Amino acid sequence: MDFILQPWPWFVGGPLIALSLFLYFYFGKNFGASTNFETLCTMAGAGKVSDYFKKDWKERDFALLFVVGLIIGGFISATYLIPNQKIDLNPKTVQELTDLGFSNVANQYFPDEIFSEEVVFSLKGFLILILSGVLIGFGTRYAGGCTSGHAITGLSSLQLPSLLAVIGFFIGGIIAAWFIIPILF
Repeated sequence: MDFILQPWPWFVGGPLIALSLFLYFYFGKNFGASTNFETLCTMAGAGKVSDYFKKDWKERDFALLFVVGLIIGGFISATYLIPNQKIDLNPKTVQELTDLGFSNVANQYFPDEIFSEEVVFSLKGFLILILSGVLIGFGTRYAGGCTSGHAITGLSSLQLPSLLAVIGFFIGGIIAAWFIIPILF
């Protein structure tokens, strides 16, 4: 179990990602998760409302299995493979998060100030979730894919739009971490 519970080195994870991508490319498929939301909307009948969703969802059924695997794998990992909630953070990071109002820093993966039921089901939490979901959904479709699709599939196939998208993702993450999150929390 120690092998599974420890972070895997780059020389194990990297070749596994490369092998996965090779198999995706070999079978003519693309890797990414965001298109699955489009596929789910298509399956639910959104094509009756918008021509954008008039697609053959059966061409993407393999990707739906990928998302189901992500959900099952995430559940197994969170339930059985996290030995403890202690996180080895830089003391400066702990102090900065404490200064922002986060308590119990480095003792849990999901801070109560963001993920507790009281916060999520409050008006502020609900509005943040709705707005975030709309922005992520719009941005993902506008960028032509999600972070995993662009960063893994797009960059590995040397696509310039994916490089630009990944640069934009990092800039957006920096803006969110340095400016937006301190304002909201």
